Amino acid sequence: MNRGRANAKQRPQINENIRATEVRLIGADGDQIGVVSIEEALEAARAATLDLVQIADSDPIVCKVMDYGKHIFEQKKAKAAQRKNAKQIQVKEMKFRPGTEEGDYQVKLRNLIRFLEGGDKAKVSLRYRGREMAHQELGMQLMHRVAKDLEEHGVVEQAAKMEGRQLTMVLAPKKKK
Repeated sequence: MNRGRANAKQRPQINENIRATEVRLIGADGDQIGVVSIEEALEAARAATLDLVQIADSDPIVCKVMDYGKHIFEQKKAKAAQRKNAKQIQVKEMKFRPGTEEGDYQVKLRNLIRFLEGGDKAKVSLRYRGREMAHQELGMQLMHRVAKDLEEHGVVEQAAKMEGRQLTMVLAPKKKK
C-alpha cells in the first residue's frame, strides 16, 4: 500500500481543494457563522489571513477558519508528548533447570520480583535435557512453586505448558492501586 496516498486521504481538504457549493462555517474564534457559499467562506478566510479547513464531512460540510500549519504542528506536538509518556513493557526471561538448587532459586526469584515490580512481564522457562524428560513432574512442581512465591507481586498470565523440551510460564505485574 502506498503510504503517501493513504496519508493524503486522512488529510483534511483546505482552501480551494474543498469541493462543495455551501459550507457550514465556523469562525477563527470558534463561533458559528452559519451556512454560507464556498466563495464567502474563502473570502472570510482570506480576510483573516488564515486557511479554510474542512473539519467534518456532513451535509453541508463543516469548515473552520484556522491557521492550518499551526494546527498540524499542535497535533504533532501532542502525539509526541503522548509517545513520550507511554511505558514500554518488556518481557524479561528467567531460565530454570529441574535441579535448580535453593540458593540459585532464591537469586532467580529476587530477579523475577525486581522485573515484576519494575512493570515488566516475566517469562519463566525450564529446559529439560536428556533423561530429565522422564521426570517432568519435577519441573511442574518448580513452576507451581515459582507462581506461589510470586503471587503477591504478579499474576500468572499464561499457565505453565510444555513446548518440546521446554516448560514455559508468563507472569504479569499486579496492577497498582
